[in-house]
Amino acid sequence: MNTNQWMRRAALATLIAGMGTAHGQVTNRTDTEFLNRDSIAFTRHNLTQRQPGAAPNSPNGSLMDPFRNNYGEVCVYCHTPHGANASVQLPLWNRTIKAGTTYQTYDQLGTSTITQSISRPGVNSLSCLSCHDGTTAVDSIINMPGSGGYSAAMQTTNDDGVINAFLATWGPGVGDTFEHMKLNESTGSGSCLSCHSPDGIAAAQNFTVFAIGTDLRNDHPVGITFPTTNPDFNVTNGTTPRGDAFFDLDGDNRMDKNEVRLYDTGDGPEVECASCHDPHGVASGGAGTNFNPTFLRVSNVGSGLCMTCHVK
Repeated sequence: MNTNQWMRRAALATLIAGMGTAHGQVTNRTDTEFLNRDSIAFTRHNLTQRQPGAAPNSPNGSLMDPFRNNYGEVCVYCHTPHGANASVQLPLWNRTIKAGTTYQTYDQLGTSTITQSISRPGVNSLSCLSCHDGTTAVDSIINMPGSGGYSAAMQTTNDDGVINAFLATWGPGVGDTFEHMKLNESTGSGSCLSCHSPDGIAAAQNFTVFAIGTDLRNDHPVGITFPTTNPDFNVTNGTTPRGDAFFDLDGDNRMDKNEVRLYDTGDGPEVECASCHDPHGVASGGAGTNFNPTFLRVSNVGSGLCMTCHVK
């Protein structure tokens, strides 16, 4: 980390410490804290770090601007209406996904309780892992908003994956001093955890639980085939034309946002990250809408989410 980076980090520490409480939460709820209600714009998946109605120089967003591009749009960090990533079967996907990333999966623990086969995480996990495995910068997108555009000739390959050559200069006046931070398991200078961890700035939110990394052995299995004849598991009652299976709570034969599902991407219905998590929240946005914690499709009060699949 160079001198300018250290100075910016020190300034960030001072500002956050001045705003924080004993639990690291900033005090101005209407301007800086993610309320997990109304729409995705009020959740941490709004990577502009500015909630609707917040001042352009809102403290939270301004503090983060040196460490990721603020594209000024919420959806563009994952989706684009044109020029989407055609290599993955995801809705108008705008993020880069590193090909060939190796993951350590749950079956490598050698536990005798695993009875089902586990393959590499499927696309409905890789979409989440494109941020949460910490190998790619959180602002690494393909198509910039507005007239930013995209061209294969503009690609460069570095340790963040394939990133447009103009990515570092997209933000006006930022230039090559911009840092494209990764959410990873390391506390190095290129990591969000250099601030957002117990070893970082005391007043900053601790993001270590969200930094999954590439070792998935301590997480719920993904890419695992769902049992269909095991009495320890409930039986799904809905299917899609592709072969996805789901727990149809309202009997409409459609996978709704609040219904746990198993994705079939070629090996039969499997558990993936998006089986239990909806990255947009759960309920459709609207005044007074509250989302389940951690983007869960089903509230886990009383282990409700776990008991959707497991019979215990």
